[in-house]
Amino acid sequence: MLEIACFTPSSALKAATHGADRIELCAHYSLGGLTPPIQDLLSMRNQLPPHIPINIMIRPRAGNFFYSTAEFESMRHSIALFAPLASGFVFGILDGHGRVDVARNSELVDIAAPLACTFHRAIDEIPAEEVHDAVEKVVACGFKSLLTSGGGKNAEEGIDVVKRLREKFGTRIEVVMGGGVRSGNVGSLKRRAGVEWIHSAAITGEGEEVDGEEVRRIKEVDDEGGMDGCGNRDQEVGDG
Repeated sequence: MLEIACFTPSSALKAATHGADRIELCAHYSLGGLTPPIQDLLSMRNQLPPHIPINIMIRPRAGNFFYSTAEFESMRHSIALFAPLASGFVFGILDGHGRVDVARNSELVDIAAPLACTFHRAIDEIPAEEVHDAVEKVVACGFKSLLTSGGGKNAEEGIDVVKRLREKFGTRIEVVMGGGVRSGNVGSLKRRAGVEWIHSAAITGEGEEVDGEEVRRIKEVDDEGGMDGCGNRDQEVGDG
């Protein structure tokens, strides 16, 4: 199953027509993915096939994942604003010590309910020796999915951790593998990690527009389990 991070409405439409199973709508690829304008969702929602879910990135700024009171309030507001048209949300909050902020994440999950929430690659900021405890907290907060590169710069570097997380937590939370996933490496990465869901921005050139043909190629390899080579670009949160 293929989730595509999209940074423009036109990218979302392109991804949907080339085989994406789910859209993650963001803004600002160069900043790793931020909360998109509500106008982006309004302009595209009725043009997408109704069976394709659209998850909304909730991230008020680039940088670390420890947010001020005002930033947290903006995240609350964004969820309420997008909820009538969204299928789910993607966010992650760490505390001042770099650990999962159970109270704040749980509050946002509750606000989003009954829509499902994904804890994004903030999990990859957690030290390796603490990541299992961190995922336990993510599960306890009520998240349904976890987007991770396994703590590496990309999924290739973190593949062993992704596999262990899937083995340990896969019956309790959906482990989504992202971080530099492209058509050249998706088959090998998916087989080695054993995950069902993969995440990619499918951007092959400059800018932030999805390459529709790359989406098609990733989906074909995903469906067929074909052999591959090496991947391309990666970003910290919204990209895969």
